[in-house]
Amino acid sequence: MSESVVVVALVRDLMDRSKIQSALGGATFPSGVEGCAGADVVIIDLARNADAVAAISRVEPNAKVLAFGSHVDIESLESARDAGAHSVMPRSQFFRDPLGAIEKLLALK
Repeated sequence: MSESVVVVALVRDLMDRSKIQSALGGATFPSGVEGCAGADVVIIDLARNADAVAAISRVEPNAKVLAFGSHVDIESLESARDAGAHSVMPRSQFFRDPLGAIEKLLALK
């Protein structure tokens, strides 16, 4: 992934942040949606930020949104898709290969 890609993650869990930072490098972790301005990619943990998906398009309309959540919380996964997330996946799938998930997201037109 290019170093010029700005990745912002709305993720509060410290272990998850550590995994993302390890895989992606320069990701930032703002406390709210306003911190997503200027992002190319926004990663959202649906367990704690499900309502943020729709708000991202108002703050940064050009950002590609990847949302992850529990595989058993089908309602949150579907709601994220309906709210405009470009990629939605179970948490386990995302953390299996975070960099690959972002690269695949960036390849979407």
